[in-house]
Amino acid sequence: MILYDSDRHLIEPIEIWEEYVDKDIFNQFPLHLIDEIVESPSVKGACNQIQPVLPTYAIGPFPLLFHWGSALKLASSQRNALSVEQRKKAMTAIEQLNSMDAANIQVACILPTFAMYIVNHALIPAEVSLAYADAYNRWLKFYCQTDPIRLRAVGLISRHQPQSLVMQLTKVIKNNWTSIILRPEVIAKRSLGHSDYNLFWAMAERYNIAIVIHGGTNLHASTVGSDRFHSRFALHACSHPMEAQMAFVSLLESGVFERHPQLKFGFLEAGASWVPHWLWRLDHICFPEFPTLVNDNIKMRPSAYFKRQCWVTLELGEPCLRDVINVIGHKKLLFGSDFPHPDHQQFLALDIHKQLNELTELECMDILENNARDFYETKMSAMEVEEHDKVEVQGVENDMLSTDLLEGTFDDV
Repeated sequence: MILYDSDRHLIEPIEIWEEYVDKDIFNQFPLHLIDEIVESPSVKGACNQIQPVLPTYAIGPFPLLFHWGSALKLASSQRNALSVEQRKKAMTAIEQLNSMDAANIQVACILPTFAMYIVNHALIPAEVSLAYADAYNRWLKFYCQTDPIRLRAVGLISRHQPQSLVMQLTKVIKNNWTSIILRPEVIAKRSLGHSDYNLFWAMAERYNIAIVIHGGTNLHASTVGSDRFHSRFALHACSHPMEAQMAFVSLLESGVFERHPQLKFGFLEAGASWVPHWLWRLDHICFPEFPTLVNDNIKMRPSAYFKRQCWVTLELGEPCLRDVINVIGHKKLLFGSDFPHPDHQQFLALDIHKQLNELTELECMDILENNARDFYETKMSAMEVEEHDKVEVQGVENDMLSTDLLEGTFDDV
């Protein structure tokens, strides 16, 4: 059986940024490493020890990661030592393909690691965010050209400046990419349902661009929990699943699902077990309470929108998968390895069928291959793709010219 990995990451070598980022931007806001020595906690009968830790990233004067204190730096350096080889393999396309072969993965959607933290950083100017997103996408194109059939690029979008979204999407379409990745959080004071994104959503639907929603811990932004917790344990517990739930609500109550019924959303690395509870609550408690307050944008049960337009990755070994399938159907479940990130090293794809033994053979086949093709891949012939390049992209560029007329003037961030 072919495995289609919906959530596989690369690791961006630090030297690419100076090569690909606009020179003036990079000189003002270089991505660089900060070396640090920390004092490890004392153990019984021993003195404190001074230890070097892995260097940490900074973007210009700002640390790349939020709530990333000395204890976490030390623990991270120790844990990361267990995945050095995997992370090295994720830096080049050839080694990425070799790692996929070893795991019996035929196709993988390639997602960023550090670039998501750079582009969505709350403290950098909009033009810096945009320059780094553009640099990442140009390098990603080079990376995936090694084997574009097996390495499927997922374009990174900067949300700092809404008036740039159409232009960014145009570049994605010109690359013949079929998906983009967005953070679930409020970025630059805008949630995913903000009205400034209306034209962007319309164009993504028009060109069948799948939207990957992928969170993460320790972002310099208002990730859920970051206002009350500082520990990695608590922040990591909250960030992925809770942000996914709130992202769905933002898109739902703002009418994005209602206005764009063909637009596809995938919620990655948040597990799937939250889906039955969340949809039940929205359907049976929130939606019926004051229907007149939401009926402009929510015209059917929230679960109906999810079943129509949303996919979600499961975690190997997580409970309640049968309940998830009973609510949204097995064809809306995806498999993602999260390779090479250390928090998913224990979830091996080699014995994946044993880990999904509660599912039928047909369900496994769809979850491990077919569902990802339905989500990520547009069904166009070679002739249609050629026409898409000649005609459709020109249509996007024409739409760009009328952005202000259609949507009014955007406020600068």
